[in-house]
Parts: sequence; structure tokens; C-alpha cells
Amino acid sequence: MNDTQPQACSNEKKQKVRLKSLDALRGFDMFWILGGEAIFAALVLLTGWSGFKWLDTQMHHSPWHGFTFYDLIFPLFIFLSGVALGLSPKRLDKLPMRERMPLYQHGIKRLALLLLLGMVYNHGWGTGFPMALGDIRYASVLGRIAFAWFFCALLVWHTSLRTQVIFTVAILVGYSLLQLFPFLTLDNSGAFTATGSINAAIDSLLLPGVIYQDAAVDPEGILSTIPAVVNGLFGVFVGHFIVKSHVKGEGFKVAVMTTLGLALLGIGWLISPIIPVNKTLWTSSFVLVTSGWSLLLLALFYGVIDVMRLSRWAFPFIVIGCNAIVIYLATSIVNWQYTADSLFGGVIKWFPVSAQSLIAVIALLLVQWLVLYWMYKRSIFIKV
Repeated sequence: MNDTQPQACSNEKKQKVRLKSLDALRGFDMFWILGGEAIFAALVLLTGWSGFKWLDTQMHHSPWHGFTFYDLIFPLFIFLSGVALGLSPKRLDKLPMRERMPLYQHGIKRLALLLLLGMVYNHGWGTGFPMALGDIRYASVLGRIAFAWFFCALLVWHTSLRTQVIFTVAILVGYSLLQLFPFLTLDNSGAFTATGSINAAIDSLLLPGVIYQDAAVDPEGILSTIPAVVNGLFGVFVGHFIVKSHVKGEGFKVAVMTTLGLALLGIGWLISPIIPVNKTLWTSSFVLVTSGWSLLLLALFYGVIDVMRLSRWAFPFIVIGCNAIVIYLATSIVNWQYTADSLFGGVIKWFPVSAQSLIAVIALLLVQWLVLYWMYKRSIFIKV
């Protein structure tokens, strides 16, 4: 991904603002999707410790209302794509059209390609891509990332920071009102239920193809993509602040980011009795809570890696973050478990039964990481 690709991974001659923390945090985010979420379940089998049981519960999405760490992975990635935009903002509206066109073309091609790759991911799990148009699931994680980035880019290219802030507030408030007072529903079960939400009604009317698990509302549906743009815009603001802020001392920037992250968290949970925190509906409170946590994590990674210059520990995550989209797609179309078992199956069986699950998870992660490391050492960074 060109504009969301970590600058530290780029082999372009033109120097940009480089944040190793951005690469590392993106890799940390992807680590859990690659198989890291199974670590704590394996540790429960090995130790039986209740602390690992609680951590394992955080490795699953909330069934409906509520929030877990695993709910953060998707919005964090969108937030980080916004940070990359904010680090090197480009105003195009005053440029001649001939100078704008290459970026416009790139943005449209990137949008279309990610939409296509998202559909490939949806149907990759050994089932094959459907030939009938009605059997395709069009909504996808990559599709939402594409739309969020595209609209954030349009705002960055054509509007001032003040206008972007106004858009952010307008989307959060407007979307909340739409959900609180739905003008269209499938039934009267409640504005924030699966079938009573306006999201379900809009998806049933406008979303082509099949819906995820044949549910009433698609977690990457049409209406809930709108507030996801705000996750990206919060990232834009942070990237802009890091580059443009004239405050003295990088430590002060970390303090400001931490304070703002806590403020977003507080506001999100404060309004949650009225607007529940819900990932599937991507409610405004969910946007605020996830943006708050995203800010706190970036402040931590930025403070440790870019301010304190302690980055060696983050190298495994940086390797993952440099080809995040590639490895994400590969989790759907490559049988990594088969490869890991083929290479390390004998080693795994050598360990006690209680430890075999943990060793299997480590083997799975290692196989994927070694492929990414091979690409990293050869400066192979796949861009979309």
C-alpha cells in the first residue's frame, strides 16, 4: 500500500518522514491475525493459570455490545493508514489538473484493487471464488480499509485541517442520530439490535451478494463504513501533529498523545449507555474507544522506539509491518498450518502433550515470519 506503507520499509530515493514506531505497531497489529491470538489458549492448556484465561477472552470479538482487544485490530489498522497520510499531507486543490491526475488515478486504482483483494480473501479459505455474482461476499475488511483511506485522502488533498475536524464531528454526530432514530428497520427489536438497526435495513436493500454468515447485518456493511473514516481521520490528525507541531521536546508530544487518547476513551465510554460500544454496528462510541486505544498504543510505541531510540525489540514486528497486506491475504489463500506441521511436526510431537499446542502456534508464526523476513532482507515490499 503506497501511502500506508511504512516509510522505514520504502526503498524510494525520496526521503519522507520515517517512523519506525508506525511500522512496528502495524506489525504488532498483524501479529495477532497471523496466529498470535492462539498463544493464550495454548498457555491455558499448559499452565491452567486464570490470567491466561482472561487474556484468551481478549483474543475473541465481542458477541455484540462490549469491547475486547481483538475488536481493536481492524480499527487500529485504519488509524495507522491515516497516520501515514498525516505525516506527509499533500494539498492538490490548487495544483493544475495534469499534476493531480497521477494521484487521483493511483487512489482509484488502489481502491478498486483492495476491493477485489478483499473479495478474494473472503472466499479464499479452501472454497474457491464463486462464479455466480449473487454468491460473492462483496463487503470485506480490505474494502473498508480501502474506502476509509480513499475518503481520508480526498479530504487531506482538498480541505484544511479545520474542515477535516468539522467532517469528523459531523460524521460522529450524524451517524449517532441515524442509529438512535432509524428511519428504516427490518423490525422493532431495537435500534441497536442486529435486525432492528438501520445498518441491517440498509444492507438488506443495497448490499449485493451474500452477507457474512447470513446474518441480518454485515460487520463490513455499507452504512458502518462511514464512521470508519473517522478512525482514519484521527490518525491523520496525529500524523499531522507529529510532523507539524512546534512544541519543544518529543516527550511533550507523547504526553499530549497520551492525554488525548485517554480523553477519547473517556468520551466513548461516557456516551456508551446511550450509544453502545459495538464493533458490528461500528457505533460512534466504538470509534472513540478504538481511536483512544490506537492513540495510546502509538504514543507508547512512538515514545519507546522513536523518542527513546529503543527499537531492537520491535524488529520482528517491523518485518511483519513492512508487508502487512501480503501476509494478511496469505492467511486466507495459503495453508500455513500444513506447512508448519510439515516442517516442525516431529519437533512438536517431541514435547509433552500439554505443551504441543503452544509449540504448534510458535511454529505457525515462525514459518510466516521467515517468509516475511526473506522479503524484508531483499527489500521486497509489495505496494498496492
